[in-house]
Amino acid sequence: MLKGFVVTGTDTDVGKTVTTASLCLWLKSRGVSIAPMKPVQTGATFRDGRWNAPDLDFTLGMLGLSPAPADRGLMQPFCYRPACSPHLAVGPGETPPSVAGVAAAAAALAERFPVVAVEGAGGLMVPLNADEMMIDLFAALMLPVVLVGRVGLGAINHVLLSLEALKRRGIPVAGVVLNETRPQSEDDAFIRADNPRSIVHFGGVPCLGTLPFTPDPDAARLTAAAERLPGLAAAFAPLLRG
Repeated sequence: MLKGFVVTGTDTDVGKTVTTASLCLWLKSRGVSIAPMKPVQTGATFRDGRWNAPDLDFTLGMLGLSPAPADRGLMQPFCYRPACSPHLAVGPGETPPSVAGVAAAAAALAERFPVVAVEGAGGLMVPLNADEMMIDLFAALMLPVVLVGRVGLGAINHVLLSLEALKRRGIPVAGVVLNETRPQSEDDAFIRADNPRSIVHFGGVPCLGTLPFTPDPDAARLTAAAERLPGLAAAFAPLLRG
């Protein structure tokens, strides 16, 4: 049985990878054995005779994990060189990403690890192929979603639109994490203070907290940041129970 969570974002470059690593570190610190997964990676890097997912590299590095080649293949089943939408990234002779392919890899990982953390690519409506989008994958996995959005002006609209799409598909939402993707100014502190309140009020889901801007992230800093997310204990209670 697949057990874990999905991390997706309101857009690209909102901090999904840093959030994924932070949440995995938080769970690891509580004794949870977890496998990170970046099922679809564009902008991949070539190393050791294969294309590799840099987002997965980051999270594995933070966790201090060096998975066996077979496990790593399951953690990154679809990798492509061009940094673009997955449906555009597939080259001649390459297999396009698919919901069925990712679901099979996730199920195989679940046989080896009790918890799987799935990091999406871009936002919910990113096309995987000619017929499927990222949201179709999340609907198939039916894992609780942690939605990541930028903190500040525009956060409410972007988060609520994504929540509306998830609710329409009946996909469970664990909560929202707001992420400071750049240094913050005191000039708009009142906006950032209101973001969580308005998201909870209009979105009807928990706001798990805000991750601070971390220019040089390491495992200690990300673990400390995750510890300051007040909603994690409640959101991840089923994973902590084993």
